[in-house]
Amino acid sequence: MKHFSRRKFLGKTGALLGAMIAAGFISTSAMAEDYPTAAVNTTGLAVTDDTVKVGILHSLTGTMAISETGAQEAEKLAIKQINESGGILGRQIEIIQEDGASDWPTFAEKSRKLLVNDHVAAVFGCWTSASRKAALPVFEQQNGLLYYPTFYEGLEQSHNVIYTGQEATQQILAGLDWVAKEKGAKTYYLIGSDYIWPRTSMKIARKHIENVLGGKVVGEEYKPLGDTQFGSVINKIRLKKPDVIFAAVVGGSNVAWFKQLNAAGITGDKQTLLTISVTEDEVLGIGGENLVGFYSVMKYFQSLDNDNNKAFVKAFKEMHGDDSVIGDVTQAAYLGPWLWKAAVEKAGSFDVDKVVAASEEGDIELTTAPEGYVKLHPNHHLWSYTRVAEWQKDGQAKVIYQSPELIEPNPFPEGYQ
Repeated sequence: MKHFSRRKFLGKTGALLGAMIAAGFISTSAMAEDYPTAAVNTTGLAVTDDTVKVGILHSLTGTMAISETGAQEAEKLAIKQINESGGILGRQIEIIQEDGASDWPTFAEKSRKLLVNDHVAAVFGCWTSASRKAALPVFEQQNGLLYYPTFYEGLEQSHNVIYTGQEATQQILAGLDWVAKEKGAKTYYLIGSDYIWPRTSMKIARKHIENVLGGKVVGEEYKPLGDTQFGSVINKIRLKKPDVIFAAVVGGSNVAWFKQLNAAGITGDKQTLLTISVTEDEVLGIGGENLVGFYSVMKYFQSLDNDNNKAFVKAFKEMHGDDSVIGDVTQAAYLGPWLWKAAVEKAGSFDVDKVVAASEEGDIELTTAPEGYVKLHPNHHLWSYTRVAEWQKDGQAKVIYQSPELIEPNPFPEGYQ
């Protein structure tokens, strides 16, 4: 894996909004009269002299709401901050929100509504790969622009999607390398929810375990999304006694999965478990006491100790309540509106093709990202750190490993396709 040298944020350590202004991502002098609507909108988008409409599309209901609620909250915070700073090309952002309802055809239907009926300039949304795959043909047919925030399996690069979460080499492979080295793992039991992301992720994981790490997969199991019965799987795990349980159980199923593991005596002090699907958002429902000693591999945890993140957490809690938590996807979702703003202002236009062209030049960066410095790669993914953290009883995670440098995104790794 290639790496990008770390860049440090040198601005003042005040509020995140002030840092954004100092970093040049907020232009308080940009006025609409400097950017006539006829010049910045040549493709019939919902852009006026005063406003620009965007869509937010996540599951507010159904089994995925536990995971997706934080993402839409973070997108709204970013948009609020952008509007308070003067907007984008002198225009205030207006939100049209739709509920994907944890149903993949609904995501496609709502995407079409946002693009065809509402003519939004961009959409911030989807969570599961199944929802993204359902919506993708609509975005490509209508030439819309989607900012997708979730860690995913890779093996995709669309003209119409900016991926602000990590792909497989930045999460799955890096996480397995860590657990093999630090825990001396040789045998693995793979378990995931039954849809495209977990299945593809486990296919990639198996290849890496067997072909690179020289390990052995002793079991592989998939459960329907939303399933709450894990007794038979837990019995198989007890029988196989793997060094590592490698998990990609998604959404509300995680509550039952971890509570049943705990009840069966499979706990962090006895069993190594590394998950690629549990963030602080899920832990809110699972309960920290059911996760103590287990590990997640992500690029962001709420406990990150840097000035960017402290300001972000403070602003998030002020907007959404002191009891709110921030997970990996929530933070990645927060980056979407800021990256869109940077690309729009670089392009001097809301037109999708011009915004995409600006995004592909390789110099869109955020020094103020809560996760730390990030940069947009021409392949539409972000250079990011990989981090492993151990879950604590209070529902927060203690970071115990960080990759030495930013990892270059590689959505099509050789030998894993």
